[in-house]
Amino acid sequence: MIKTHKTKMYPNAAMRLALQNLFSYRRYCYNQALEVWNNMYDESVLMADKSLRPNERKVRNELVNNKQDWQFEQSARVLQLAVSDLAKGWQNYFNPQMPNHAQPRFKSKKHSKNSFKTDRAKTVAGKLRLDKPRGAKDWYDIRLAERPRWIGKLKLATIVEEADGYYVSLSIDVDETVDQKNGNLVTAVDANVARFDYKDANGYQSVSTISDKLLNLYGRITKYQRLLARKRVANPTNFRSNNYRSTRAKLKRDYQKVSRIQADILHKFTAQLVRDNDVIAIEDLDNLHMRMNKHLAKNLHRSMFGQFKQIMQYKCEWNGAKLVMADRLYPSTQRCCRCGYIKTGDEKVGLSGNRKHHTGHNEYVCYKCGAKMRRDENAVENLIQYAQVN
Repeated sequence: MIKTHKTKMYPNAAMRLALQNLFSYRRYCYNQALEVWNNMYDESVLMADKSLRPNERKVRNELVNNKQDWQFEQSARVLQLAVSDLAKGWQNYFNPQMPNHAQPRFKSKKHSKNSFKTDRAKTVAGKLRLDKPRGAKDWYDIRLAERPRWIGKLKLATIVEEADGYYVSLSIDVDETVDQKNGNLVTAVDANVARFDYKDANGYQSVSTISDKLLNLYGRITKYQRLLARKRVANPTNFRSNNYRSTRAKLKRDYQKVSRIQADILHKFTAQLVRDNDVIAIEDLDNLHMRMNKHLAKNLHRSMFGQFKQIMQYKCEWNGAKLVMADRLYPSTQRCCRCGYIKTGDEKVGLSGNRKHHTGHNEYVCYKCGAKMRRDENAVENLIQYAQVN
């Protein structure tokens, strides 16, 4: 089982320079690999020979055979893993199950995120030891903010540069067995804009995903984005002044704060769910098409539906809980949890409620058995029944 631990790094001046060189080298290798990949594909189309089509092995061998002298002073694994990432990008682009995956593009020095991977790193006495390139003189172990949380073989280290420093994600192969839970405790989560509704031993509960602090940060982000846009419009040829760089740094820091607050909310909520329950039912929402609604796109993105589903998948696997994903066409909000009646046509409950019967958005009234309840509570009960059957 692969588990990943992300922690902050504190490199000295020499290693900060080395990391910046590795970031640039990874971007260079990726762009070179993409150029070779495109050239091989164009040649195969021109010659009408499918055997000339590019793949990871061909592109990697081409880059290795044409290495320049200065490249031998950099890590060989950075080049090979950059080609591997490019191959995965093309594979995802042609995957019909990932219709929104973009075609691989060349990475810009100004707009790309600084990162690289290596599978030859080690942790020694609580420090990270990267693979030393040939000819490197000043090479030191990097102090970590905390020791790895799991004991096992380090498979991959991904180093990234963020707004407040350097971070490393350690992918560790943990040798452990997980006992499956008995399945007696069943719950469900109904995902809504700005909150998650679920049921526990004390009744129906709700967790907000957009707090007041997040709203304040969203306002600051909007302000900084507007300032940067005005500077680019006022001086389109030379807008990168010190004031512009300072504003952009503030924008990056606020984006980082937002992502950390959101991750904290999700991880605490999902940890509580898998700890207190044996079976958890959630909806397999179509996030891509839901965000096409221009009135809800921003709030849906901030509600983190997709990230919530990903976290639930691996945390249920880690803790032996069973995750049941309801079909996208399952009418959890239209079905009555007491009698099973499903609303259709003009009886459906929409975002503004039901105009025909003058009911509100969060109000569910069954027109067959007369049951009255909150819409979210009804959806949670329907998902629990779905999990019990499946």
